[in-house]
Amino acid sequence: MLDLIKQAPSAWSVFIFALSAVVLLLVVLAFVTYAIYFERKVIGWMQLRPGPNRVGPLGLLQTVADVAKLLIKEDTRPKDADKVLYGLAPILAYAPAFIVLAVMPFTESIQFADLAIGILFYVGFSSITVLGVITAGWASNNKYALIGGLRSAAQMISYEVALVMSLVGIVLMTGSMNLREIVEAQEHMWNIVPQILGFIVFIIAAQAELNRSPFDLPEAESELVSGYHVEYSGFRFAMFMLAEYVYMFAMATLVTVLFLGGWLPIHPALSFIPGIVWFVLKFALYVFFQFWLRATMPRIRADQLMTFAWKGLLPLALLNILLTAVVVSYRQGMFHL
Repeated sequence: MLDLIKQAPSAWSVFIFALSAVVLLLVVLAFVTYAIYFERKVIGWMQLRPGPNRVGPLGLLQTVADVAKLLIKEDTRPKDADKVLYGLAPILAYAPAFIVLAVMPFTESIQFADLAIGILFYVGFSSITVLGVITAGWASNNKYALIGGLRSAAQMISYEVALVMSLVGIVLMTGSMNLREIVEAQEHMWNIVPQILGFIVFIIAAQAELNRSPFDLPEAESELVSGYHVEYSGFRFAMFMLAEYVYMFAMATLVTVLFLGGWLPIHPALSFIPGIVWFVLKFALYVFFQFWLRATMPRIRADQLMTFAWKGLLPLALLNILLTAVVVSYRQGMFHL
């Protein structure tokens, strides 16, 4: 018993951990709030529109007003909906988005949990979101919501296969699933160079996983009246929207860590610049790329979506694994040409 007491975390360490978690939550919420604002501004700029420009200076408080409206809006629930599952679905969609951030190394010293299976942790928890989506569609007792949930689940599962396959090449090259070790292995060359095929497959599959253009079929208002969350309003609807943007935060972080060298500089001569600055710049570049796609790409059909996943991305991901395995085996002297 005494050994257990000695091994128990002190009150101070628990307080520090809780405070860190709260700070991360506030940072993520601030990012989500102003990511929406900048997305609307960037899309407006690309489409020759002003974007938000009324609420607050330069429209900076527009998203804050939208969030406040959702929070104070009446929480309605369909009469025949499953009460338990209807309330559980937004949590299933929202919670994993925050959990996966725990293993992300933002710098050498900023990381909540340094797991040996960081990639596996991310893939495992992010897949839980599919349960939230299909639960929302079924529990709403609405045929349009159910169709939207089924279509979204099919899309996310299909593209998740290609996304996971695109990461196998990196694991083969580094010999590790630890995210910190993967960043450190890119000291001389970022993975985007030797793994360019895997990178292309990853960013395309990531767009489909995030339900963003041109793969935003689950929210196809013209066919499904907003898809699986058509019966949600107020705070519960906000949780679905928050999950989408937090996942964009997590996916941009993952791309930065796996393919863009994390906190490492573009050249050793620039190592005097703090690692967090490099991380934020790479992160912002990928987020801007997502905004750019939404402003320019039209939505594809559902049959095209599924065909592209299984007949396009998956064979490319398998080809990348084969080529990487051959190169790694040759370097390790397992065979000679």
